[in-house]
Amino acid sequence: MTGHTEIQTILQDGKPAFVVLPIADYGALSGNKQGKYITLPQAVVKMNLLEDMSLLKAWRKWLGMGQVELANKAGVTQAQVANFENGKVIPRADTLLRLSNALGVSAELLWEDE
Repeated sequence: MTGHTEIQTILQDGKPAFVVLPIADYGALSGNKQGKYITLPQAVVKMNLLEDMSLLKAWRKWLGMGQVELANKAGVTQAQVANFENGKVIPRADTLLRLSNALGVSAELLWEDE
């Protein structure tokens, strides 16, 4: 982190309990140099667990992206995205990395090992 950062301190019982800081600063502090999401938002977890949606599809929907847009950004076809999302096809490592980069999500958060 360089320069001035707006950090908000939240008190609990009059004592500092939480700190809110810009996501870029959090990324730098956590070692996430690529600026990708490295944790699962609650909405993504809910879609994955309660709606039985693949992590790839849950992230795509949460980020407001369509299959065609993701396919274009990742250099794959819309049909491949659909097959990855419904579990018919497991993406190769290089494809998973391209999907990860297109979504701005750490690759480890896109695919679950069975």
